[in-house]
Amino acid sequence: MDFRQRNSQRFFMDTSATEVKRAVMAPPSSPHTTAAEPNGSEILVRCLQAEGVKYLWGYPGGAVLYIYDALYKQASIQHVLVRHEQAAVHAADGYARATGDVGVALVTSGPGVTNAVTGIATAYMDSIPMVIVTGQVPTPAIGLDAFQECDTVGITRPIVKHNFLVKDVRDLALTMKKAFHIARTGRPGPVVVDIPKDVSLKTAPFRYPETVEMRSYNPVKKGHGGQIRKAVQLLLQARRPYIYTGGGVVLGNAASELRQLVDLLGFPCTNTLMGLGAIAASDPRFLGMLGMHGTYEANMTMQQCDVLLAIGARFDDRVIGNPKHFASVERKIIHVDIDPSSISKRVRVDIPIVGDVKDVLLELIAQIKEAQARPDSAALGAWWSQINEWRKRNCLAYRNSTEVIKPQAVVEKLWELTRGTDSYITSDVGQHQMWAAQYYRFEEPRRWINSGGLGTMGVGLPYAMGIKLARPQADVFCITGEGSIQMCIQELSTCLQYDTPVKIVSLNNRYLGMVRQWQELDYGGRYSHSYMDALPDFVKLAEAYGHVGLRVDRPEDVEAALKEAIRLKERTVFLDVRTDPTENVWPMVQAGKGISEMLLGSEDL
Repeated sequence: MDFRQRNSQRFFMDTSATEVKRAVMAPPSSPHTTAAEPNGSEILVRCLQAEGVKYLWGYPGGAVLYIYDALYKQASIQHVLVRHEQAAVHAADGYARATGDVGVALVTSGPGVTNAVTGIATAYMDSIPMVIVTGQVPTPAIGLDAFQECDTVGITRPIVKHNFLVKDVRDLALTMKKAFHIARTGRPGPVVVDIPKDVSLKTAPFRYPETVEMRSYNPVKKGHGGQIRKAVQLLLQARRPYIYTGGGVVLGNAASELRQLVDLLGFPCTNTLMGLGAIAASDPRFLGMLGMHGTYEANMTMQQCDVLLAIGARFDDRVIGNPKHFASVERKIIHVDIDPSSISKRVRVDIPIVGDVKDVLLELIAQIKEAQARPDSAALGAWWSQINEWRKRNCLAYRNSTEVIKPQAVVEKLWELTRGTDSYITSDVGQHQMWAAQYYRFEEPRRWINSGGLGTMGVGLPYAMGIKLARPQADVFCITGEGSIQMCIQELSTCLQYDTPVKIVSLNNRYLGMVRQWQELDYGGRYSHSYMDALPDFVKLAEAYGHVGLRVDRPEDVEAALKEAIRLKERTVFLDVRTDPTENVWPMVQAGKGISEMLLGSEDL
């Protein structure tokens, strides 16, 4: 069985023509095409145009040169030349997360593919709709250890929703239609299309299907009516209810429906790291993020509720901690998810509902409105009284300083300066990611872009580039650390070439901060290789790439530096903010502990 098999989305594709419901002729050939029939590269470009692709991130190489030649002859798709294939996939990923459209990347064979693997796996773990086109050696050379050959299908099989190797140019258009359909429907995910060089050169008639049907791939969209009725009955009888939502609400564009449900019931609500923004942070029913670095009130409510409505979330280890501890308190669980394999995967569920979260929420709301019963107001009032007692712990409080810059204060100041504006926040992975999630209060979905499932360092800058192309009028901030930013720092060159003026806020504590924190707490303070001992001058480095660099050493200079970065609308600005190297992320649930067994600070050690 494949890694993390998804019952609704692991399948073998029959590429026979009988699966095409309806095919339409493509628009007239490009004036640059002299042959009666387009070659495979021109067919690929026409497929991308038919899907409305505006941006394509990639890096050329021998196996894809015919494709690049076809791209040269058209003007509707803008290709962005990154400096590393990993960044191509990350940038397309960030674009997809911010817009909801399918992100598209193009890489060559061999090392082009292997360099892209981290980006593909990142998108897979977070269920991001993407199509990655990879070059391959000519079909007669496949399996013969040709120059820059690798088994793309085999390498990527565990980290894609599906992949294709196109051996006949006549199958290319149908394959591309399937790839986009699979990527964006059901539980979204990345799809790889591997195209040998000779296939990109051979010619064929071009017919692009309007729709496709696949016998082995039919994701359920509407939830089962009987299950929804059971869920409504259980919710209306709850005395200690809780609504727990994940990235599926954001990906399913169901934030509006979630907010309607919370307004209707008056129940407390929490988001996972990937779900932030689904409910406004300013909503009094929002208890903050839950999980390993979630708020005290969010985690305690999760552990003590009697009815839990989980929507588009997967009860992963960073959310519920030790499953045995979580199961020690009896509760009824309703789980709504588009992917049946995610239900009862880590915890036993009482009422499973498989379906698109938006459709299920709409049906839930309609049935609740029609029901005669209403939640027990006295029980709900008592429950809110208990939650408000937990809130009094003020678990996100920290000691600010006039001597050293506290990273939490930087994020809070950025939020103060940008709230109510058209702004996006990306992050890399580590302490800075958690501080951004805790202290930047997201009011809308798709404004918080980060790597959740795979926890990939280096994504922040490519994410920001992808978003800035999609949303050129918005301010895009990358909150990062001096470790993460160096993973893809070469993309500062891409920012200059393609005029994507993003703002980089590097919380520089001279450590791999989250590694150092774990070493302090669990490894006796033995900081094995977590100290960054030879850092570059980031100001000079930014300037060398043609951007603005600012170093911030004093707390009193943080606000002015952030304002200057915001003022310089047309420039990429790198803020090297020297923060307290001893600061830790609190609250924290240690490995093996239960969700309510939190450390709220060093005094709990």
